[in-house]
Amino acid sequence: MAVIMHETSLADAADRLWEELPGHRVEILNGSIVVTPPPDGQHQDTLSWLTVELYKAGAREAGLRHVQGIGLWLPTGPDDFAVPDLSIVDVDYKDEVVEKNCYAPHVFRLVMEVTSSNRADELVTKVETYARTGIPVYVVVDRKHDEVLVYSDPDGDEYVTCSRYKRGQSVPVPPSVGVTLDLPVDTLLDGD
Repeated sequence: MAVIMHETSLADAADRLWEELPGHRVEILNGSIVVTPPPDGQHQDTLSWLTVELYKAGAREAGLRHVQGIGLWLPTGPDDFAVPDLSIVDVDYKDEVVEKNCYAPHVFRLVMEVTSSNRADELVTKVETYARTGIPVYVVVDRKHDEVLVYSDPDGDEYVTCSRYKRGQSVPVPPSVGVTLDLPVDTLLDGD
């Protein structure tokens, strides 16, 4: 990570990195800037396929939206925010912008990350941060270990429930999300 000494704040440094690194995802997690390179095609295939499946499952009719790459304002620090790969949010989420195109946590029903080069952030830092933020369901598609993790029931800095799904299984979307859907692990891992 590059240190930028002339910036006035962490948020300014993050904005500058975002401008200088097109296609990269810049987040501030627990007071630290995290930069992730652009995703690969398989990563994006997974998200595109999932968007179609959510649409077919009636997410829109259930008052939900499924969006990729929107900001989630985090209460863990004055400038903290994350940009999940995919989020399922309430239909009126656009009314809940907090700052810098980031939305209030209470409109998020589920956030998903497809692992890439920053697995430690997705499997440790974001688990604690999303739990502390009160995100009801956090899904990690762990391509390195060929599994999907579903964290639910946040309590303090942790999720009470963590379910693991391997190849050949299906992942049921928890009822609290508001849409009924079983997702094949193989497709989540490999894309469509």
